[in-house]
Amino acid sequence: MNYQERTYRNRVSLNSLTSFHLCVRETDLLIYCDTDLSQKALESVYTYRGFIESYIKSHPDFLTSLAPICDDDFAPPIIRDMLKASRAASVGPMASVAGAISEYVACDLLKMSHNVIVENGGDIYLKTKEEVRVGVFAGNSPLTYKLALLLKPERMPLGVCTSSGTVGHSLSFGQADAVCVISKSATLADAAATAIGNLVKGKGDIRTALEKGIEVEGVLGALIVIGEHFGVIGEIELI
Repeated sequence: MNYQERTYRNRVSLNSLTSFHLCVRETDLLIYCDTDLSQKALESVYTYRGFIESYIKSHPDFLTSLAPICDDDFAPPIIRDMLKASRAASVGPMASVAGAISEYVACDLLKMSHNVIVENGGDIYLKTKEEVRVGVFAGNSPLTYKLALLLKPERMPLGVCTSSGTVGHSLSFGQADAVCVISKSATLADAAATAIGNLVKGKGDIRTALEKGIEVEGVLGALIVIGEHFGVIGEIELI
């Protein structure tokens, strides 16, 4: 797996919204809102990271497990959501962490802004009044930036999360250049993208992986890109 600088962010253009960038250790957010809400966003990041870091100290398996662990009714909401997503997708709870932070920070900002997009290393939670096109970055695949997901406002809020076996630092046991999942929950979409990506060792696995992925409760649609090949399933509109 090769690290690649997030140059895809240079291709984003939403002139009607205010953008800002926040980075707190592993959390690296690009945010679009109606106004500059960077201070509120930063407070949210520290709050939710604090919940996760504190929970890991008392439950170290939350960090290391590659399979679902026991539910905890007394945990903070973000932890409970990660545990639930982990169980639904049959992966470890940390497979959903980037999507979870995107979702929870975005929900805080939506109390002060009609339009919010929070992107965290390819994991997005958004609600906007206009349609949004999300381009697919798939590393060295010739399909990089050739495909985009069209997201209409009447379907939002939505989580759109991406996993890759060839790009970035996320743990994947597959070889897909990109696996994109759409769900009402970015927490679930992140976990499901990891689970689907783990199944893709070659182009012949695309159909099976998609069919298994759409069975995960809460997954609305999925896209897999590997090399020059791709497949889609569910409620995905490509342009």
